[in-house]
Amino acid sequence: MAKVLGLGGVFYKAEDPAAARDWYARVLGFDIHKWGGAVFKAPRIVTTTWSLFGADSQYFAPSTAPFMINFIVDDIDGVLAKAAAEGVEPTGRQDEDGMGRFAWLIDPAGVKIELWEPPKGEPEA
Repeated sequence: MAKVLGLGGVFYKAEDPAAARDWYARVLGFDIHKWGGAVFKAPRIVTTTWSLFGADSQYFAPSTAPFMINFIVDDIDGVLAKAAAEGVEPTGRQDEDGMGRFAWLIDPAGVKIELWEPPKGEPEA
């Protein structure tokens, strides 16, 4: 049966793509390739989520973009420390959820970035 298998990438426009790429490299540790993007191997312990929110949702605030990007991280405290060293502070954080640990940043293009550290010991997908 022909069907979608998962997300193949995230692509969006930025006023200054070079500055945005630099921010992702400095703040989140992306390995930016010469062609302008980064490639990630999918972790075996998590799945990719696709979800729609109502037009009136405030979940993406303070961003005004109609989308948000969720990145899986292995050490949310380490990623946030790296971001803080670059002068980037989270807009929020949630450590009490049974789904894992979350924190949110805003990138240079105004897009809300959700960092997700899955709970330890999740079964392999």
